[in-house]
Amino acid sequence: MKRELWKGNEAIAEAAVRAGVEAYFGYPITPQSELLEYMSRRLPELGRAFVQAESEPAVINMVYGAACTGARVMTSSSSPGISLMQEGLSYIAGTEVPMVLVNVMRGGPGLGNIAPSQGDYSQITKGGGHGDYFPIVLAPASIQETVDLMPVAFDLAHKYRSICCILIDGSIGQMMEPVKMPDMMPVERKVYDWAVSGAIGRERHVLSSIYLDVPTEEKINLRILGRWKEVQENEIRYREYYLEDAETAIIGFGTAGRIALSAVRAARAMGIKVGLFRPISVNPFPYKRVEELSERVKSLLVVEMNAGQMLRDVQTAVRQRIPIRFYGRLGGVMPFPDEFVNELQDLLKNPGKPEDDPVDLWYRRMMAR
Repeated sequence: MKRELWKGNEAIAEAAVRAGVEAYFGYPITPQSELLEYMSRRLPELGRAFVQAESEPAVINMVYGAACTGARVMTSSSSPGISLMQEGLSYIAGTEVPMVLVNVMRGGPGLGNIAPSQGDYSQITKGGGHGDYFPIVLAPASIQETVDLMPVAFDLAHKYRSICCILIDGSIGQMMEPVKMPDMMPVERKVYDWAVSGAIGRERHVLSSIYLDVPTEEKINLRILGRWKEVQENEIRYREYYLEDAETAIIGFGTAGRIALSAVRAARAMGIKVGLFRPISVNPFPYKRVEELSERVKSLLVVEMNAGQMLRDVQTAVRQRIPIRFYGRLGGVMPFPDEFVNELQDLLKNPGKPEDDPVDLWYRRMMAR
């Protein structure tokens, strides 16, 4: 299988096509619009469904309807667009139907800008919409990894009747890299015993997210929680680099984790024993593995393109066993590897105490520049 040069958004779209997506509904917003544009050409060529809706709320409700049939359906958007979808996402979760969501994050809050950011981490990993539900969230760090995770995302969504989100930022969506594309999967319409697929010869199925009877609503919530417990048990994903002899570890997801790998290699060349832990499943978060890591190293540096959103999950796992330093860039600013190396060197000189507030220290250092 040869490698070809692909733009991120287009590669993601083609990977979804090859993973068997049957219907895509979307609305243009930078920096993910090329994904929608690619789908607008590719899906009709294959006799599959493509609809550009009039708004993000319309998009997610179209996805909702299609998901109720058991088809492989997806949408994509970027930060403000994802916010507009939150009510529909909660309805989808409450109805227990599968879908794939791609969020190509940009700078915010508000309309912000079109530069890459990781500011949507808390929004999507903590549910986003109203009520108790738990989307599966995967955070790849390259175009190839995103392509490889597209069929996984569809499989997980259907296995657990859940929302599965691919969480990337604008740099991955807009950059170009050599990619090995998977083979085309055949589109096989499976018949699910829960799906709305026509009631000829059987009792009709009624799918809804409204349960006015309070005990029934609690029962549904517990069923959703039960599936989430299975996800937590079986679907943790992460990558580790140079941790065998590491005395300090950097933790970062997505693009920040990718940049951190370059920083780790540079620091290793300087004789610093540092490794990288990169979560891929950021929901469920690999709490147990981070806890184990905190028992092996002397300190941690958490790096993100936000103000410390994943940091809270790391702190939950570490529970003040060792000092944690944080370094973030905001509003679409991309960090460079030497910034992480500088923070790492300062951490080794001044590790601080486990009870120190990493965000407060980072904020004061940023404001003093």
